[in-house]
Amino acid sequence: MSRRRARAGYFGPASGGGAAVALDDVEISILRSLAVQLLELIGPGDQPAGAEEDPLAQLFAEGPTKPPEDPALARLFPDAYEEPADASEFRRYTENDLRARKREDALAMIRVLDRGGPVLELTAEEARQWLGGLNDLRLTLGTRLEITEDDSDELYHLPDSDPRKPLVMAYLWLGGLQESLVETLLG
Repeated sequence: MSRRRARAGYFGPASGGGAAVALDDVEISILRSLAVQLLELIGPGDQPAGAEEDPLAQLFAEGPTKPPEDPALARLFPDAYEEPADASEFRRYTENDLRARKREDALAMIRVLDRGGPVLELTAEEARQWLGGLNDLRLTLGTRLEITEDDSDELYHLPDSDPRKPLVMAYLWLGGLQESLVETLLG
């Protein structure tokens, strides 16, 4: 099987198990803006005073027990169990770590984008973080657009006058980036 090289808008293999993608300045700007907005949405998380200095306190820090009210955040941080008491208990001990990982994924995207192009090379770890970040961006946009599985055909045929069109185009573009990154990493 031949391995393809990075071409405009599609990931290709890079040395060391990483990935590379050619993006123009506009695409870099859009991705960076979306990643920054994702960071703002996720927020800093709930950290007890002094926890950042004490690793043991971080390990036992308790997070929120209720799901977020914002539908996009609820999609990013869904309940793990149907039973409310079980979901609350699980969330209390996992959401802070999940938020931290999602923030780090978005920050990794921003760091790579800030290195500039035209070809962005990602290490294997950065590629994993980009997969997480791209997925979080798509989930957020999909939730904001109220996209369901039944909408997939309709998304490709929106009239230019539809106010959702720019976000739908971004959603579809992110899906293409994500798919090409998965294919690249699977080799």
